[in-house]
Amino acid sequence: MRDNLLSESEMAFARIVWQNEPIRSGELVKLCGDKLGWKKPTTYTVLRNLCKAGIFKNEDAVVSALMTQDEYLAQESSKIVNDRFDGSIARFVTAFADKSRLSRKQIEELKKFIEECE
Repeated sequence: MRDNLLSESEMAFARIVWQNEPIRSGELVKLCGDKLGWKKPTTYTVLRNLCKAGIFKNEDAVVSALMTQDEYLAQESSKIVNDRFDGSIARFVTAFADKSRLSRKQIEELKKFIEECE
């Protein structure tokens, strides 16, 4: 996979594929036109780039994922923590929590996660 994260438009495209895969490329063009306002060349350019990145494949005009959305998001999250927070999940959570209050549910989910990691 490429080193940089997906842009907002690439992520919107990726979500369309993940929600509809396997999907014929012609149908993908139609969905991207309807949901993103894209023309056919834009859809195929983004598809080609994300296929090169190893996220999707386009075989016999059928697009499918090589990486699930959860796998991509885990990889993206790891990259952010490593690149921006020197690999410290604690620094990441602290930075997030300083800007927005964690709900009771989020706190409980974090506690459960920490317990499972121990």
